[in-house]
Amino acid sequence: MSRFGFVRPSKYRHVYGTCAKRDASYDNLRVSANAWDTNMVAVNPLFLSVNWQSSGGGAFAVIPLSTVGKLPENYPLYRGHTGPVLDTAFNPFNDYVVASGSEDSKVMLWNIPEEYDENQEEVTPILKLSGHQRKVGQVLFHPVADNVLASASTDLTVKLWDIEKGQEKQEITGHTEIIQSLAWNYNGSLIATTCRDKRLRIFDVRSNKVVQEGSGHQGIKGSRVVWLGDANRLVTTGFSRMSDRQLNLWDTSNLEKPIKSEFLDTSSGVNMPFYDADTKMLYLAGKGDGMIRYYEYENDELYHLSEFKSSDPQRGMAFMPKRAVNVSDCEVARAYKVGTTIVEPVSFTVPRKSDAFQSDIFPPAISDEPALTADEWFQGKDANPKLVDLEAGFTVKTKKEFTPTAQVEETSETKTVDPMNDKDYQAAYHELRKENDDLKNSLSQREIKIRVLESELEKLKTQAAELELANKNKPVPETTTTTKQDTTDIPDTAGDGDDATKKDDPEVTKQDTDIQVTDDVPNKEIVQTEA
Repeated sequence: MSRFGFVRPSKYRHVYGTCAKRDASYDNLRVSANAWDTNMVAVNPLFLSVNWQSSGGGAFAVIPLSTVGKLPENYPLYRGHTGPVLDTAFNPFNDYVVASGSEDSKVMLWNIPEEYDENQEEVTPILKLSGHQRKVGQVLFHPVADNVLASASTDLTVKLWDIEKGQEKQEITGHTEIIQSLAWNYNGSLIATTCRDKRLRIFDVRSNKVVQEGSGHQGIKGSRVVWLGDANRLVTTGFSRMSDRQLNLWDTSNLEKPIKSEFLDTSSGVNMPFYDADTKMLYLAGKGDGMIRYYEYENDELYHLSEFKSSDPQRGMAFMPKRAVNVSDCEVARAYKVGTTIVEPVSFTVPRKSDAFQSDIFPPAISDEPALTADEWFQGKDANPKLVDLEAGFTVKTKKEFTPTAQVEETSETKTVDPMNDKDYQAAYHELRKENDDLKNSLSQREIKIRVLESELEKLKTQAAELELANKNKPVPETTTTTKQDTTDIPDTAGDGDDATKKDDPEVTKQDTDIQVTDDVPNKEIVQTEA
């Protein structure tokens, strides 16, 4: 641009990213090798959770942010799932509570110890939620109401839970393929989803109604969605039919076509979008590469600000809640970048020299206080998130112990008794439902095995029929040719009679009919065979 060109004014135009050194990172991690498209990590002001590669069931690790450097070989894990953990999420209103979703179709809730003991062998869940029929790929807490959790599964449903009561409150249906991502709007009244059927949907979650639907990215790879704060706008990342990475901006009142669509590059990894509603900055972190692009949203435009580049590719990423950034260093965002065996903090900073609080770049942020209870929200009440002034900086609050009224789901080996009250009836219901789910899964596996065996049997029958038909139509091998010839054309090779004698002698005539002619003998040399 020439020196007379217009430069759009922005407080965040010079934001730059800085990666922490190795001794200030979280090293010696066994990050899960599962192929499910997930962020692999979650973070809050106190802890970092990482999907863990473990044997004997699924597990994840919760690491205090103060525990930097190389972790010990035997680190205490959160165990309870029987399949790999696919996603985790921290409760935004209680930093000591984390939720997990797994391939075992379960959602589990965990209390994080205030005093962390590295010698502790494992942590067990405080609540298990059963209801999904297949693996749970995403878990996401409500942004406004306390103790409300959404979970998305490959059974094509999204379920809403009251985790305090341990109850499923709503099931969202309408997807025809696997759900790839979901996002709450600003006040938590709507959920947007992307799906493998290449459709973008917006649901009124409490009524299970699709309020808007349209065609999303047309590529066959993954797609992600994020809501742009309190604006009625969505951003999706995905791929075109030609497998180019795309960035689309949508009006939530009309999903027929995007407001803007931008070509990014031809890399193969999905872009993970993160939006800061306070600064109106959008961050795109590409899986499998080391780049983080960041934009500023204004008046239906996404203005590209800059890029953070690293030679180390990222497998996943999470962003710190805004209430815990370091305002004294003018840090406007902090990402946690997942590598093969390490998680590295990446700080995004506005370069300013003053040590005073910069109120123009730090507007009030979403707080850790809920605006509604779960009951209020499920009864239809809405509210915007509560905000907090960042000038005082982040302070650690006293731990709130999470004590659900529902008990941890018992195993099938637990002795059952006749239900006597509502609590017993609920426990009996969950036990029967689990048994029913196990039977369905067993029958499904048997049906699949039967279909495979039937298919193999049909193939064998077809091969046998083809072989039988081929044998019937196969000609007799002709190694020699037997010929009847006029005896007048055959010279008397025996030399013991004339032609007339041969015609009258039946034995001679029989020999003539059995004469064999070989192609290798010149001038029709005749070889007589035994009579």
